[in-house]
Amino acid sequence: MNNRNDFPEGFLWGAATASFQIEGATTADGRGRSIWDTFAETPGKVLGGDTGDPADDHYNRYADDVALMTQLNLGAYRFSVAWPRIIPEGTGAVNQAGIDFYDRLVDTLLAAGIQPWATLYHWDLPQPLEDAGGWPHRDTAYRFRDYAQVVAEALGDRVSNWMTINEPWCSAFLGYENGHHAPGHKDPAAALAAAHHLLLGHGLAAEAIRSTGHPARVGLAHNQAVIRPHGPSAADARAARRADGVRNRIFTDPLLKGRYPADVREDLAGVSDFSFIQDGDLEITSAPLDFLGVNYYSPEFVAASAKGLDPALVSGEGGAWLGAEPEEVHVSQGLPVTHMGWEIDPTGLYDVLSRLAGESGGIDLYVTENGCAFEDTVTEAGEVNDTDRIDYYEGHLRAAKEAVLAGVPLRGYFAWSLLDNFEWAWGYSRRFGIVHVDYETQRRIIKDSGHWYAELAKTGQFPERQ
Repeated sequence: MNNRNDFPEGFLWGAATASFQIEGATTADGRGRSIWDTFAETPGKVLGGDTGDPADDHYNRYADDVALMTQLNLGAYRFSVAWPRIIPEGTGAVNQAGIDFYDRLVDTLLAAGIQPWATLYHWDLPQPLEDAGGWPHRDTAYRFRDYAQVVAEALGDRVSNWMTINEPWCSAFLGYENGHHAPGHKDPAAALAAAHHLLLGHGLAAEAIRSTGHPARVGLAHNQAVIRPHGPSAADARAARRADGVRNRIFTDPLLKGRYPADVREDLAGVSDFSFIQDGDLEITSAPLDFLGVNYYSPEFVAASAKGLDPALVSGEGGAWLGAEPEEVHVSQGLPVTHMGWEIDPTGLYDVLSRLAGESGGIDLYVTENGCAFEDTVTEAGEVNDTDRIDYYEGHLRAAKEAVLAGVPLRGYFAWSLLDNFEWAWGYSRRFGIVHVDYETQRRIIKDSGHWYAELAKTGQFPERQ
């Protein structure tokens, strides 16, 4: 019988990456341009002027990286396919060299006994599609369907676990509402249309994957947030409801219930009339999922006003989320933080998993991203003694185990990330990997956290700590 330190037999242990963050080779073998190529080349958009080349040079070093995965005892590897490698213009001609790369990667994974878990979209939209309107433009969802069909036909005989979209909230709101991510626009109405078309693209892609006839389990990776009111007041509760609506329910309700929440539509009536929804869309977005990926890093606390609060704890002024009242703010709780400035609170992962288990009707859940950035140092002995990262992982995995004991159908966990990499607008200044990468030499070093995780993946039990 399992004790409380054991994960269930068959629990899947993996690690995750994203194409633009690790592959490099942004002009190699017919790859087209993505919105992140353009964004990173725009002065002032990415810290230090960093770009996606060479990143981790994974395009050329994938075999060595798979060998690292075997040392880490990984049962699965979640990677993303770069749309511009497959269809450089976003639509039209297929680039066989791009397919060949993922063929080689998948075959190498399978030869190593590692399950390939493919994500079709991790934010690198082909630039020509953005030029034509991007995700706010409905046609992009149909072009995504076509791309999904191409990839599923090419890889579906060997890849059976598919994620369509990674974190649609980030693509829609960071990309089109506040401009922090590519393509860098600031148009709230466009962001709402983008959110809908990302969900529509998910549903259309799911149909396309299943139409190939290959055995397929289809889901997506959703960065469900824990939104908590800062205090007990009704005003703080209302602020939390609004934030939860635009952060979570605007995605999960169309996915899981085939509708948009009435209160969210009311909150956002001054931004959009939601006329982008066409007949039949919500039947497509809510097609049954085989699993749901859950990405979690940190909770969020909101207050109706900054009045009376310590200014040092107020992390967002009015308008910090779409639909917020002018005075509403995000409030830090004074907890320890990662190098990203994100507060560390493993109870948030338990809450996310418990909530989604109830809302999704008991479908399989996987933690598809969870991890942390810290300022790592390589010792003279060539080691990375990142005990703070081990603490983070252990705390969150114990919370995940408590969720399993409470009956949550959690079937696996993917650490973010396998490798230090290009951290979007932060460039190479933030390190999330359980494997250290020297960007000058491309030397890889398994960090102490990687060795700890490898032992957990091997035994299903938390390693003893010194």
